[in-house]
Amino acid sequence: MLDRLLKHIRCDLAVDLGTSGTRMALAGAGVVLDEPSVVAVENETGQILSGGCAVGQVARQMQGRTPESIRVACPLRDGVITDFTLCEAMLRYFLRKAQPAGRRLRPRVLVGVPGCITQVEKRAVLNSFFRAGAGQVWLMPQAKAAAIGAGLPIAEPLASMVCDVGGGTTEVAVMSLADTVADRSIRTGGDRMDRAVADYLRRHYSLRVGLPAAERLRIDAGSAALLEEERTVEISGLDAVSGLPRKATVASEEIRQALAEPLEEIAEAVKTTLDGCGPDLAADLLDRGMVLCGGGALLPGIDRYLREQTGLPVRRSAEPRATVVKGLLIALEQRDRWRRVIESGEQDGV
Repeated sequence: MLDRLLKHIRCDLAVDLGTSGTRMALAGAGVVLDEPSVVAVENETGQILSGGCAVGQVARQMQGRTPESIRVACPLRDGVITDFTLCEAMLRYFLRKAQPAGRRLRPRVLVGVPGCITQVEKRAVLNSFFRAGAGQVWLMPQAKAAAIGAGLPIAEPLASMVCDVGGGTTEVAVMSLADTVADRSIRTGGDRMDRAVADYLRRHYSLRVGLPAAERLRIDAGSAALLEEERTVEISGLDAVSGLPRKATVASEEIRQALAEPLEEIAEAVKTTLDGCGPDLAADLLDRGMVLCGGGALLPGIDRYLREQTGLPVRRSAEPRATVVKGLLIALEQRDRWRRVIESGEQDGV
């Protein structure tokens, strides 16, 4: 009786708190929020613009186009919170937006966290959500959430392997019997790729571009392997010598060259994880392969690149960007089944 009553006044949310984007899913309704993890702030006062509403997509539209009195900040870097005040304000806005009207109790929240974060960083995530308005918070490794969201049978005595290439981190894990056999978490992802593209343009073209422009260039012309039809893209920026605006034409082969180092780091993380597996599990993986997810999985040719580097079959999940939040939602809705892989936080007593 109490549980049925609480369902009408409190909601359960799954949250994929990413460096580049935050996704939230509501129990019984699916994904209800998908916004960039950015906030527009007035420098002098530290206040968020538009009465606290210049968050997410609204703030992203301002990025690179603000006067000196305003900055567009990312409260997370490499998968961890770097600005607690802004992160709490951002989460408060997102939680209000994701909750249905009429819910009076604070929501219960399941959050995906990278495997490389420390206990102090975990505590920072918990505290940020409590101060943002959550009543109870649980944590779950992103790699396990990704495997559940991809539909892998991680509870069975078989090897299941997932590689989640996010904005700030890449999570690689091999799982069997609902536990992790071997894993690797590195602070390399989409943001690292964008910085590599921007650095390449500065070195080879003496052209300064912002990270949003580098991201668009990576999406429009980037790849991890040879394309069937190579292409060229025109990009605008500031001349590093004269400081004047100008354009440059960049070929997709050059973007691939710029991405070589972060891609090698991801491939090395996969190889290190495989090295931690026993022979029987390795034999399973030769048959079952590895599933790619996360925004970085959308880079053309990355599946072929990792296949060539590891010798494993590699496939993308059906919805790479939403795989983690969908896995979190499944674990939240079936909490009794997945209790072993969920780390409990504190609660408000309700």
